[in-house]
Amino acid sequence: MENIKWDELSFKYMKTPKRYVSYYEDGAWDEGKLTEDNQITISESSCALHYGQQCFEGLKAYRTKDGSIQLFRPDKNAERMQKTNERIMMPFISTEKFIDACMQVVKANEEYVPPYGTGATLYLRPFMIGIGDNLGVKPAPKYLFSVFAVPVGPYFKGGMAPVNFMTTEYDRAAPNGTGRAKVGGNYAGSLLPHHEAVEKGFADCVYLDPKSHTKIEEVGAANFFGITKDDVFVTPKSDSILPSITKYSLMHVAKEYLDMPVEERDVYIDKLDEFKEAGACGTAAVITPIGGIQHKDDFTVFYDEDKVGPVTKKLYETLVGIQLGDVEAPEGWIYKVK
Repeated sequence: MENIKWDELSFKYMKTPKRYVSYYEDGAWDEGKLTEDNQITISESSCALHYGQQCFEGLKAYRTKDGSIQLFRPDKNAERMQKTNERIMMPFISTEKFIDACMQVVKANEEYVPPYGTGATLYLRPFMIGIGDNLGVKPAPKYLFSVFAVPVGPYFKGGMAPVNFMTTEYDRAAPNGTGRAKVGGNYAGSLLPHHEAVEKGFADCVYLDPKSHTKIEEVGAANFFGITKDDVFVTPKSDSILPSITKYSLMHVAKEYLDMPVEERDVYIDKLDEFKEAGACGTAAVITPIGGIQHKDDFTVFYDEDKVGPVTKKLYETLVGIQLGDVEAPEGWIYKVK
């Protein structure tokens, strides 16, 4: 094993020793296996290449204070992949097979799980692609399901800090499209708006609802939440938002740990002044505090452009504490790697 400087890791690919691979053909998955080969050879006519029949997930393995390793709600990642598979006509993969694959990969790469206290974690990327010889627009004849792992550093080097965002005229998803599915095409379409936002000095862009462009849907590749002036946790509700496992976990934390009312509802872009704090949430950063949002000629600042609000900080500390085993988790949230 190479000498890894855990405190210098970023979110960047690194080949680790083992990954899990399983193939689907003639109506059934094989039992799957671990392999050292990180290269994939597929037909040039594979559906994943031409028609975008592919999907992925993202989750992490955490080293706890006692040295053990745990996964955070992998069953929810499995369920989300199952719903994505149904939407784009890919084969069902059981929750048991999904979690077993993740467990095998973590155990096979155990030395790459960063030590407790470094802020680094082992990121897992399960994915499924349509493969095999195919030319017409139809589901693939074969499929590949795989999981690989990469140690990644803390999202915020030097501590969590707010960043600013701007709204975009681009749509992330169609009203009845694949917004709720975790498919690569959604992310390919986000590259240009992200690039334009960064060029203008913002961290990323805020996507509004594709029908009216009046309501917040997502912030970059993350879900939005706001804390109202009377301490209500609010997050947008829409059929074209990717259901974030982090968001629903934060909703539970807000209600059950911080005793806050929780609302999943419309969030209008012209009513941002109802929030005293705001953030974007997802697997990579858990929470990215939002300093301010630029919408047309208006720039709305929430708690502070330079400081994290107290409620956002408490939400972050509680959820990360659960993930690292420092705070008691709700039943069923933690899967120990044995």
